[in-house]
This record gives sequence, C-alpha cells and structure tokens, in this order.
Amino acid sequence: MDIKEQLEQIKKNALDMLNSDSDLESIRVKFLGKKGELTAVLRSMGQVSPEDRPLVGKHVNEVREAIEQAIENKKSSFMEKAMQAKLKAETIDVTEPGKKPEIGHRHPIAQTEEMLVDIFVGMGFSVVEGPEIEYDYYNFEALNLPKNHPARDTQDTFYITDNILLRSQTSPVQVRTMENTKPPIRIISPGRVYRADPADATHSPIFHQMEGLVVDKGITMGDLKGVLELFAKKVFGENTKIRFRPHHFPFTEPSAEVDVSCWECGGKGCRVCKGEGWVEILGAGMVHPFVLRNCGIDPDVYSGFAFGMGIERIALSRFGIDDLRLFYENDERFLKQF
Repeated sequence: MDIKEQLEQIKKNALDMLNSDSDLESIRVKFLGKKGELTAVLRSMGQVSPEDRPLVGKHVNEVREAIEQAIENKKSSFMEKAMQAKLKAETIDVTEPGKKPEIGHRHPIAQTEEMLVDIFVGMGFSVVEGPEIEYDYYNFEALNLPKNHPARDTQDTFYITDNILLRSQTSPVQVRTMENTKPPIRIISPGRVYRADPADATHSPIFHQMEGLVVDKGITMGDLKGVLELFAKKVFGENTKIRFRPHHFPFTEPSAEVDVSCWECGGKGCRVCKGEGWVEILGAGMVHPFVLRNCGIDPDVYSGFAFGMGIERIALSRFGIDDLRLFYENDERFLKQF
C-alpha cells in the first residue's frame, strides 16, 4: 500500500470511529498525537522521492484538517445535545400555579420590645445598650448590693469568675451611663438578661428586660407616675389606671411595685387578674442617693427615678399567653399567630 492509500485509510478509520465512539480525546490521540498514525506517516517521508514529497505533504495536511474538523463537529454536536437535554430538563411550565414563598416575621418578644421602645422614644428617651457579660461591681455593688447582701439571692445569676458574670438586669447600663454622662439623663436600656431560675410557665434562665432612668434637677415621684401612666395607657388602653404599692429595692428609695388595672375586665375581677382587678407589671422608684453618689452625681443637686419591666411579661399580657416557655420552643404553629 503506497502512502496515499495509507493516508486515505487513516482518514476513513478516523471518521468511522467518530461515528461510533464518543471518546473524542482518545480518537485525537490515536490519529493526531505524537505517536499517532498520521504522525507515523510523516516520519516515513524519508522514503518518498524528493519530487513527490510536496504532494504527499499536502495530502497529509488535508487528512489532518479533515480529521480535526470532524472531531470539532462531533464536539459541537455533543454540546448541542447536552444543552438541549438541559433545557428540556429545566423547562418551566409558565401556566402552572406558582408556589407562595414562606415569609417570616418578627418574634412576638421582638415585636413587644419595638413597641415599648417606640413609646418611650416618643417621650424623649434615648436607647442605650450595654454588655451582657458584666462585672460584679456594675451588676450589684454600684447598685447598693454589696457582696453577701441577701437581696442578691433573688437575682442569682451565672458566674464566669468571682467578679465576672452574666448580667441579671439591665441596670448596669444605667450605672455606666451615669458614670460617663452628666445630667440631664433620660434613657431606656432594653436587652437580654440571665438568672439562675428553672424554666417553668412564668420563669426562664434567659429573658428580656427594659429599664428606664431619668436624672435631673427637681425630679419627683410625680414625674415617675406621669411617665408610667402614659406608658400603661399606650400599651393596655386609654382607660388603664395604675397604682403604686410600697416595696423595697436596694437601688431605689422610695420604691414601689406598679400595678395596672386589668385589661381584660377593667378592674372588676376575672381569671386574668385572679379576681383582684389589678396586675403587677413592673418595679420602680426614686434612684437611691448612694447609687447617684457612686456614679459621681451629687444627690443634693440632682434626683432621679428608675423603672424596670420584663418584656416577656408585657408580651404575655398583650397576647393573652399563659406559658412563657411557648416563646422559646420555636413552634411555628404558635409563632404564626403573631
């Protein structure tokens, strides 16, 4: 077989393989690679007479181009088939009804906190936040609760070291503010707090508080009552009344527990207020002179009031829920109601 016939046979074999085999790379290597059949023909060009070499070389190039073009066409055909298969698999029926996306919403506790912030910001309060990991000094000692004080038992929290703990109230934010800000001061401090309480229907080791502080010249209990009365009406309705009951908090003097008239029965007595007509909602009082002095504020010149409420307690009242644990169980059947 002369070289011309050999080249035609190589071309035929390559085209036949391309029609029956999809491994294009192995076909390219077999015929066009360094050790391929067409390369072997080129190496035997020394046996061709000088006058025939140009024609043979031209024929070799024509065979090479034919094989390369056939490989390229086959590759394009594969890509086109793959694209068609992909388009078919991803075909969208535009007439099919769409699926409504799931849209979340704010947690009821977050909703309640935002509502409270809006109310107090509307009265001119500023929002101040502080660290949840706190020093014992700011959480207790600066608030007139020295070490071994019995009132600490009601706010037993989680300790990291003897002097570092998870805050049991947001009052440390008030202390830090008074240390670094000259009166007049008018702030609220919402945030997460911690206490070593077992989880039950009314207690949780993690919950949320909002505390308020006002310090200025001539601040009285009357100012405190006016602020809390407006707050109660905004949250529980315009007909809501409040009352102060004497109490003791180490960081306020005088101190009071604050009740609101029952939003369910209007004060007549029902299941919600346990027949009393009133529901305890928060604690408050005039800032203790010791606390003011600890923070570098002269109690002979300035006075102030403070109050604190549990955001979960407000949410329970607002939404008519009787078990605190429902807020933390992440049950969508419960959360979707709000």
